[in-house]
Amino acid sequence: MTQVAVDPSHIMQIGAGFWASKTLLSGVELGLFTQLGDAGAMTGEEIGERLGLHPRAIYDFLDALVALGLLEREGDGPSGSYRNTAETALFLNKNGPAYIGGILEMFNARLYRFWGDLTPALRTGAPQNEIKHSGKAMFGELYADPVRLEQFMNAMSGISQGNFRALAEKFDFSRYGTLCDVGGATGQLSTIIAERHPHLRCMSFDLPVVAPIAAKAIASAGLSDRVSVASGDFFADPLPHADVITMGLILHDWNLDRKLHLIKSAYDALPDGGAFIVIENLIDDARRENAFGLMMSLNMLIEFGDAFDYTGSDFAGWCRDVGFRQVEILPLAGPASAGIAYK
Repeated sequence: MTQVAVDPSHIMQIGAGFWASKTLLSGVELGLFTQLGDAGAMTGEEIGERLGLHPRAIYDFLDALVALGLLEREGDGPSGSYRNTAETALFLNKNGPAYIGGILEMFNARLYRFWGDLTPALRTGAPQNEIKHSGKAMFGELYADPVRLEQFMNAMSGISQGNFRALAEKFDFSRYGTLCDVGGATGQLSTIIAERHPHLRCMSFDLPVVAPIAAKAIASAGLSDRVSVASGDFFADPLPHADVITMGLILHDWNLDRKLHLIKSAYDALPDGGAFIVIENLIDDARRENAFGLMMSLNMLIEFGDAFDYTGSDFAGWCRDVGFRQVEILPLAGPASAGIAYK
């Protein structure tokens, strides 16, 4: 019988994964990829001077990013020059339109240290974020500080942009005339859908403190004539009526009772034939493949305790329980999908 060699490299790669993560996050924090985006290429000495790095750290840091496939290097030693890869040039240059570094900035500033307390979260089921240290819940802290709130909104916009564009391309909006995005933040989903489908009138619905942020972003996109802003509390107020109700990365923030409240509110706000669309990192039904979705659910444990991510079949069951007649799952970008329920 042939014995299969057992290798610990997979275990070690995952166990040391935080090394790679923090190397990337520090690069984003220091503005390395933005500096290279502006300069094109720089030597290690030039980068060290520009970013204020200690000479001991420069080459290990930069060459680690080369080995991780996050930088390119031409030449060796002090005369070698470093530049962005195609991916970091597109997605990590803060001055570019496709920048996704906002979510990485938030990972670095908040979640990296909170994930150090995953074991207590697993044992207690209690959140390990700001509420553990200050007694104030995450959203309470965010919404009390307009500058920090806008930073959070921009971070979420970066990670959501690809999914929203995929939804705009893949879903047939031709049958509908109006859309309301619940928890719309900066109005990003509404503006992307409105740009792609000129016949639609869209509305971004969120708390009053968010309205100026959304209005500014919508005006900047030149869509104030077709994308409006409405304010309210989606747990205290009825949702605005529309042919399509969307929620991007909203349901996973809440426990089951609150998830069901939001699904029922969406059902009540839709006409017959209307569509309720959630955009989430939906976990595969067998719970074996979407590692990102499963770890996002652990992140919800750390952030909120009783909040959780869910499978497509979970979503379908909840929607049928409140009266939706049909549910389908539409893959979007990466680990994300749209759950679509029809009234």
